[in-house]
Amino acid sequence: MKWMIASDIHGSASCCERMLQRFEAERADRLLLLGDLLYHGPRNDLPEEYRPKAVIGMLNGVKGRLLCVRGNCDCEVDQMVLDFPILADYALLDLGKAMVFATHGHVYHKGALPPLSPGDILLFGHTHVPECTEQGGILCLNPGSVSIPKENSARGYMVYENGNFLWKNLEGKEFMRHPVFL
Repeated sequence: MKWMIASDIHGSASCCERMLQRFEAERADRLLLLGDLLYHGPRNDLPEEYRPKAVIGMLNGVKGRLLCVRGNCDCEVDQMVLDFPILADYALLDLGKAMVFATHGHVYHKGALPPLSPGDILLFGHTHVPECTEQGGILCLNPGSVSIPKENSARGYMVYENGNFLWKNLEGKEFMRHPVFL
């Protein structure tokens, strides 16, 4: 199964549209969203083409292929307009030899690991910076941000397929890779 993993859309209609175009171009089976779908929050500037209502329509259009966790900017009122669940604080995915703990990153992150075993994987967003590090035997991966990248990173996402995590920008160009060998 091929997964596309993205985070921090923050209501940007143009970036959400580009992300969904990449989702189709990647021919991924599922899109895992790591939170902060509709709103930008008080610490971020308005993202490019900020139109949360347009983002709602785009995401609802692919609801059957989404898995989403709650970000710190997501709330119950968002769930009222989205046709797929967004309020789970985390999701667990079993890759066979490793467990994946997918979360937004404002509670669990590389500095505050969830209860995982060495060899497991933590997927998180929130920082808006692509990352691949290891903490205590846990592989900590961040796709960066679709709409408001930080620390001179590109707007981007990750793909998981055949034991590899690939980081790509919204043009589909790979800029980082990590083999997991599961």
